[in-house]
Amino acid sequence: MMKKLLFTLICGFAGFSIWAQERFMKNKNKINKTIIFGISCFVLVSLNINAHSSNIKFDKNSRQRILFDESWKFNQGDISGAENIDFNDESWRLLTLPHDWSIEGEYDEHASTGGSGGYLPTGIGWYRKHFNISKGSQNCWIEFDGVYMNSEVWINGNYLGKHANGYISFYYDITPYLKDGENVIAVKVDNSIQTNSRWYSGSGIYRHVWLNVANPLHISQWGTYVTTPFVDSLSATVCIKTIVENNYSEVKNAVLSSRIVDSQGKVVVETKNSIIVNTGEKKEFTQFVNVNNPSLWSVDFPSMYTLNSSITVNGKIVDNFETPFGIRSIEFDAMKGFLLNGEQVKMNGVCLHHDAGCFGAAVPVQVWERRFKILKEMGCNAIRTSHNAMAPEFMDLCDRMGFLVMDEPFDEWEEAKGNTTSAYHLYFKENWENDLISFIHRDRNHPSVVIWSAGNEIPEQSTTRGQEVLKQLLDVFHREGPTRPVTTANDRIEDDGRAALLPFLEMEDVVGYNYVDRWHERREQYYSIDKINHPDWIMIGTENVSVRGDRGAYSLDGKNNNKHGLAYNNGMIRAEQLWKFTATRDYVCGDFMWTGIDYLGESRWPRKGSDAGVIDMAGFPKDGYYFYQSQWTDNPMIHILPHWNWAGIEGEIIPVIAYSNCDAVELFVNGKSYGEQKLEFPRPGNSGGWNTYDKPPINGNTADLHLTWNIPYEPGTLKAVGKRDGEIVYTSTVTTAGAPAALRLSVDKNSITANGYDIVHSKVEIVDAYGVVVPEADNEIQFEVRGEGKLIGIENGNQSDLTSPTSKIKKAFNGLILGYIQSNEKPGNINIKASSTGLKDSEITITVVESNKK
Repeated sequence: MMKKLLFTLICGFAGFSIWAQERFMKNKNKINKTIIFGISCFVLVSLNINAHSSNIKFDKNSRQRILFDESWKFNQGDISGAENIDFNDESWRLLTLPHDWSIEGEYDEHASTGGSGGYLPTGIGWYRKHFNISKGSQNCWIEFDGVYMNSEVWINGNYLGKHANGYISFYYDITPYLKDGENVIAVKVDNSIQTNSRWYSGSGIYRHVWLNVANPLHISQWGTYVTTPFVDSLSATVCIKTIVENNYSEVKNAVLSSRIVDSQGKVVVETKNSIIVNTGEKKEFTQFVNVNNPSLWSVDFPSMYTLNSSITVNGKIVDNFETPFGIRSIEFDAMKGFLLNGEQVKMNGVCLHHDAGCFGAAVPVQVWERRFKILKEMGCNAIRTSHNAMAPEFMDLCDRMGFLVMDEPFDEWEEAKGNTTSAYHLYFKENWENDLISFIHRDRNHPSVVIWSAGNEIPEQSTTRGQEVLKQLLDVFHREGPTRPVTTANDRIEDDGRAALLPFLEMEDVVGYNYVDRWHERREQYYSIDKINHPDWIMIGTENVSVRGDRGAYSLDGKNNNKHGLAYNNGMIRAEQLWKFTATRDYVCGDFMWTGIDYLGESRWPRKGSDAGVIDMAGFPKDGYYFYQSQWTDNPMIHILPHWNWAGIEGEIIPVIAYSNCDAVELFVNGKSYGEQKLEFPRPGNSGGWNTYDKPPINGNTADLHLTWNIPYEPGTLKAVGKRDGEIVYTSTVTTAGAPAALRLSVDKNSITANGYDIVHSKVEIVDAYGVVVPEADNEIQFEVRGEGKLIGIENGNQSDLTSPTSKIKKAFNGLILGYIQSNEKPGNINIKASSTGLKDSEITITVVESNKK
């Protein structure tokens, strides 16, 4: 409303300027029209400055956490004096955070980031924000969810500090420097010294910023810690630790109340204690409560509770804070593996980086939500945050959607890796402890976090100094977050060069294996060698192979599919064999494949990113996705590959592969059967007596975890018919497509919220005249959005497409492309139209509904 009013006033003054000039000149008045125009321009500029200054209203009766993303001014490049309060930033670009300036650049083979950073630009950037407040007596602190990297912050020209780490959240107290009226915060971000990352990092304030306002007597930032030391289905003991700080000039007597509320809003238990906090003191208080018949958090039923904490002085609430948490128990056992709420759960995990295609590092939460749904449908139940702290909303989604999390803050300690000459190892000694404490305190209330990882492929695993550093890290983890075990992702447990030292590994609570099958006989024996020698070790696969490659790209010789030279009919073997071992050994807690989703960086020109994921950067599943779905889910499914468009090689043998969790699959080509294949894993042994089984064995005709038919190519239709216990339960088809004829547009939801940030994902398929997706189509696609929304990105998942990341027109990749449409703040409709030269358009209309945001 304020923006509309200011716009109206601006237009009005502009009109006044024109009217006044005509009026007075017509009457030959001696008033100088230059003066009139000058006055009008002055008013316009004044109003414009005010329009870019946020007005913050404090509620003196309650704590506030204000989203501080709007109306930032940005300048790419270093500039002298930009930290000063009176610096003129009028010419700077106005934007809303989160913001990643690297993704706004062009791919360049000679970029200083190289393939590690996806060939995108970095540099130095400045941000400034003007905001008006009535200061009062409240305490205020500014909170940054993530800034990459080497950020420095000023408020009203006062230097607050420097934060080197580009991923871990941090905050500054700004109370002493605020003044009534306009205030200015300035942030310098320096990502100019390269190379400082082995993958795409992004540049800038790429996560949310918050202004926190509280009474001088309040619960500290990340000051609540909720644990559940005893849990069963009948009762749970909840331990609540609360840090209260007193910034008054006198001792404060108060009452600390802790109320636990279930997901339906019902108060299940409450406790109160009188507290005394001295002036200038931060003091921790501990409370215990029992919850009867708790709803336990699990991967299938991720039930959440909320801790409502409040501080009362003389009967008046002066502070209140909410902490989401879950009630669950975890155990890691050397023989049983991982147990959640007393039951064995195999971690079917993926490693994930923090970027998302055309969004770079500034990823909207709705994009992660869609990706997580797709992972869930694959049967994934665990995520490793490789190799850095993720955004708070990422962690919240893991809680709400039921993912187990291996939470990992560091890719480097004191030693550099490869070409990362300017990475975090330069800052580790000075910053690691504060960074690690912030990391733990922020994430330790998440029920999804079940294990900490102190680092990824750390070179120090092979040195005696590494044992010293690990000991320091373990001490902090065990002190600040003692309810989870600690591992590191070790890639040198066996290594012909610099093998990890045994004392280093024996210090870990859980021994983590990266690429357990990399060396010698371990390609077949995996963890078993170490289990014989170290039976008390708890073991987990922190990072291992996946079924990789570009979506929809097929090669029989491996030359055109991926950098490892694997053909589509043998690229799954290594991952299959690893899964067979992991699935049948309880002592292996689980495995995190590299990776769940493709990412920018770690590439070689002319490719911009990695194809290691089983999902591409647009969120479209690849063939490897369906291998894991066949092993990790129970609902009947079949996936056939490759596509069936092989014009020019009619009669030549094409291997046809099927991933399925059915007992048997029969393949038909144009109605002709090519036989039934059977697969059974794990195979059952006798039960109760010789040659007696709980369920009759299937007697599969392969020990692989996929089925294969060698088919002479002829155009037409492949049909796979799946059976269980002799009954048909699933059918899948692949049909030869004709020439591209039309576009088919679909959306993941029919309505979104008018809040300015909700997103609908718009999938476009290129189809032939009969509606069959054309598997190698790469037509250029244009999105047109009308109504209460806007196009904010396009992604095709093609790592060889070097079109500008922010381009609004892109080619489809192997028949598919995705558009991201974001709502405005006004209810109504959004019409989305996809078009391509020579093809029939497709359009769809969705509803934008009223937001509940106050």
